[in-house]
Amino acid sequence: MGEVDPAFVQAIEHRPRLEPIEVADDIPVIDLSTVLNPPDHNTTQQIITRIGAACETWGFFQVVNHGVPADPRRKVAAVAKQFFDGSSEEKRKVKRDEVNPMGYYESEHTKNVRDWKEVFDFLVHDPSQIPASHEPDDKELKILTNQWPHFPTDFREACEDYAREVEKLAYKLLELISMSLGLSANRLNGYFKDQTTFLRLNHYPPCPFPHLALGVGHHKDAGGLTVLAQDDVGGLEVRRKSDREWIPVKPTTDAYIINVGDIIQVWSNEKYESVEHRVVVNSTKERFSIPFFFNPANYTMVKPLEELVNEKNPAKYREYNWGKFMATRSRSDFKKRDVENIQIYHFRVSDN
Repeated sequence: MGEVDPAFVQAIEHRPRLEPIEVADDIPVIDLSTVLNPPDHNTTQQIITRIGAACETWGFFQVVNHGVPADPRRKVAAVAKQFFDGSSEEKRKVKRDEVNPMGYYESEHTKNVRDWKEVFDFLVHDPSQIPASHEPDDKELKILTNQWPHFPTDFREACEDYAREVEKLAYKLLELISMSLGLSANRLNGYFKDQTTFLRLNHYPPCPFPHLALGVGHHKDAGGLTVLAQDDVGGLEVRRKSDREWIPVKPTTDAYIINVGDIIQVWSNEKYESVEHRVVVNSTKERFSIPFFFNPANYTMVKPLEELVNEKNPAKYREYNWGKFMATRSRSDFKKRDVENIQIYHFRVSDN
């Protein structure tokens, strides 16, 4: 990543504490075994209640006994390390750009500050369609396709096998979250028929100035649901809603970290909240993580669900098109912007 570069330096108010205040043992860890094999009605209802409470209180929770086999996760972690250990020349052969945003990238910005990381992105459903531009009157669509490196030779197979397994878990979580809102299990599934879901392989190299830089700056996830696998190094921090403190998420062996994104915040009419999080870096250890960003079809119009809106609880958001929202957001991945990127609060209905 080179010498200390001002592009990586966070504003003083966003710099990490080198001594975190505590470990977030109180972020719920939820065992899904009774939901999956075979489901028991009473226990399932308890799990639904716990998931709802976690979404409401934290916006985050962890799941264990989740049904994702260990072998695909182990294989994708192995090929990710091999890929990132490879030469810059090989990685640049699959470098992404504004035309094709799938592939390798090493200079992503979050909140206009460069992240201390390198990534590889790939679609779960290849090809996928997204708007050709962020302009509201432009109806043209463009086709996104994955680009795969030649090395490691089993890279593509490992990535696709893993994605299929995590997708099953994502749908199960979506159903449990839907039921926690008092809706039918499959109420939200239709939005994901032509999903724009993608996975990211993250590599955070050791950083010589961990007091100044972040692996990923403070942000909220724009999509529906994120299913994150992290290694045992740790680094993810969640902003606790009760006091706005940054709380580290302690790695739990074989667990997945789940967080609701902005879309679920809007669908739930703010019953559930997408919460800020970030990644701190380590001066001696590299870190790997694999987020699965579960996102709906590009044509989805996002607005509070009608079942959750009434006279006492009116809609808090105007509807917006997910594809256009995503196209606008993605423009900031490649260059610094002079203005803040689009956020869901730009669509919030005024309380006045």
